Amino acid sequence: MKVGEFKLETDEMVYEPSDDSFLLAENLDVKAEDRVLEIGTGSGIVAMYASKIANEVVATDINFNAIELAEKNFKNNNIHNIKLVFGDLFEPIKSDLKERNKKFDLILFNTPYLPTNEDEILEDNLNYAFDGGLDGRGVIDPFLNQVKDYLNKGGRVQLIQSSLSNVDKTLLKLEELGFLVEITASERFFFEEIVLITGFLD
Repeated sequence: MKVGEFKLETDEMVYEPSDDSFLLAENLDVKAEDRVLEIGTGSGIVAMYASKIANEVVATDINFNAIELAEKNFKNNNIHNIKLVFGDLFEPIKSDLKERNKKFDLILFNTPYLPTNEDEILEDNLNYAFDGGLDGRGVIDPFLNQVKDYLNKGGRVQLIQSSLSNVDKTLLKLEELGFLVEITASERFFFEEIVLITGFLD
């Protein structure tokens, strides 16, 4: 498939870029000097957009199929400034932070935000892209609890979530952590609203 200027391969075990991916990719708050981290890169499309502007991008995913696919997409588009790391949330970059004390200026995450009952869980790696637990916040809350530790002073966080998973709770949590927050963009569908939340760390 073609997304903007990028050629993109897909995989049935990896989330195919959709409206939420594009909402994030098209509203990135990224600068040339930024060190950027994307959690849950999937096909790699958001990291690819960020790499057009930022000199250094690190992308992680808990789905190894996604890591393999993103690597293929970066290669096919001659992108060489994205480092791929396999693992859950911030786990794969903890040692880098500890050893070199290198934090990020911008952290991106299209979260798994759908409230998911046991009978809705998929028995494959694609489940990671959707499954937000019973209240949709099973991944969002652990992310928010750690994100400040990985940001430089003056850094930003941009995350996508749904009105189904309590946007106000996310805004309040970020404010409590010392962020100035705003809803930068949104898109309404018949059963939910997808929002892009941007937080600026003082």
